[in-house]
Amino acid sequence: LKMSWFWLYLPLHLLMASCLCHSIKAPTTSSQQSFKSNLFNFYHSLILADGKETTIHLLKDIPKRYYFVLEEGRALAPFSITVTPCDVPIEWSILVYKPPPGKAVPGDHDTQEVSKSHKASSMVSTIFNYKGNSVETYMGMSSHSALYLLEFLSTERDTHITVYLTTDTTSGHLYPELPGDPRIDVIGIGHTTVTLAWKHSPSVLQHSEGIQYCLLVNEKHNYKSLCAAETAIRSSGMKLPPTVALSLSPYLLEPQQVMILSNSELSIINKVSNGEVRQVCMGTKNTYTVPNLSPSTQYYFDVFIVNLLTNASAAYTGTFARTLEEPEPKVTELKDGKVVHVVLDGKKQKFYSLQYQARHKKIHFTFQLCQGQIRVHITRNGKTVASENLSGLRYFSLKGKLLDTYSVQLRSTEESNSSVKVLASPHFHKPLFPLLPESLKIKSFSKLRTCRSVTIAWLGTQEESKYCVYRKRIEEDQIWRELQSADRCSGPESRHKSEKVLCKYFYDLNLQRAVTTETIKGLEAGTLYLFDVYLFGPSGIPVRYHSKVVRTRKKC
Repeated sequence: LKMSWFWLYLPLHLLMASCLCHSIKAPTTSSQQSFKSNLFNFYHSLILADGKETTIHLLKDIPKRYYFVLEEGRALAPFSITVTPCDVPIEWSILVYKPPPGKAVPGDHDTQEVSKSHKASSMVSTIFNYKGNSVETYMGMSSHSALYLLEFLSTERDTHITVYLTTDTTSGHLYPELPGDPRIDVIGIGHTTVTLAWKHSPSVLQHSEGIQYCLLVNEKHNYKSLCAAETAIRSSGMKLPPTVALSLSPYLLEPQQVMILSNSELSIINKVSNGEVRQVCMGTKNTYTVPNLSPSTQYYFDVFIVNLLTNASAAYTGTFARTLEEPEPKVTELKDGKVVHVVLDGKKQKFYSLQYQARHKKIHFTFQLCQGQIRVHITRNGKTVASENLSGLRYFSLKGKLLDTYSVQLRSTEESNSSVKVLASPHFHKPLFPLLPESLKIKSFSKLRTCRSVTIAWLGTQEESKYCVYRKRIEEDQIWRELQSADRCSGPESRHKSEKVLCKYFYDLNLQRAVTTETIKGLEAGTLYLFDVYLFGPSGIPVRYHSKVVRTRKKC
């Protein structure tokens, strides 16, 4: 099967006009009138490339036309056309013009001859039409020379589509193949997880390299193609990397995106106005457990098989599932001035509830985050009054009525263990936690660093308080664990006595001058040290500054 574009292009349009003037009889039906009109539109059509995916942009209510020609080269020559709507439903159709028997699709030298053969009847017909937003493929077989016209129309709004024409059906496929049963099975549902499985694509079994599965999770609806999903995310007001961002390509993310890479799996979480859209690529595994979902929420799941070399993809039949309702957590009573230490197991117990009945109009809640990540949600008589992620030491001062009932729900937002200290007291009650400075960071001075000493500084407050400094020698591979797993609520009692450097008191009524420095001596050259500062308030409850890692100089 041979394609002839260049010699056909201009003469063909002259041919069409000539044929229509002399060969086609006056239309007797609206269908015939439509055929005649569409043939005239060949003059305004573009050539559709063979063997290449073409992106076509459509304006609302303005049809766009492409054509291609098949020349007679062998009997029953196959071809296929795949159209992928990337947004709203579209209308598209295929029309074919076949010259009279014994005549071929002409070149320049045939124009006059054909224009004279007005008695011969031309064959103009619509062989396919479709309206919708599904990916649709037309498989055709041509035994004669023929000219084909494709017409596309969007009646809802401006949109874009992709079209793939191929006349070579023997050397492989642009799109990865779907299995005979392309459904996604839900094989497990939990409170915050859903486990999915699907049958392997033949493309994965034949060419495992360059092919991988990508999963899209959202709370709105299923998508029939990857470009439709990307268009929906963009329309929500956010820029999205190209399709290959799903394929572990190093594209820069937008501020509304979060990328998580663990166990060779890439997750991209898009923060959009109607919730989260998660994209996860997991290589060639055909089972996946989606983590960190919200309880009692319906989610839609779509799996795409992606060819990393061509960026083409095919969509499995999407599915949906509703996570289980979270069981009612145990409720612990809060008492005035009593600190409650809550520990949450991120895998088993992710929720914890506390209750407090107000004996005063003004109430003061204090939260000290010790480990992990925790979100707090406070309600008064069933109505939300505060909800946010905790960081460091956080105070909430609330005003209500006598005997108001406050409920505090704590939720771990990660799978590792999390813990927090909680205190509820009347507004006028003396605080148990110390007054905090503007920042809990420890600063080190590179220019004052030597082989045997390090100088650090930290901020204080207007209240005289006790500060204790501790140091610990660590190795390079211990840094991440020490910084991430440190219990920020634990005091010096958890430290070895040999790690203590000094304790001191200081304050300054002028906050601009409430800064202190210390030079820690007796260190080893070229060695990593972890430095901690503990702040003690009037009640003796410590607050730990953010740990600082400093390496002494190797040579001095």
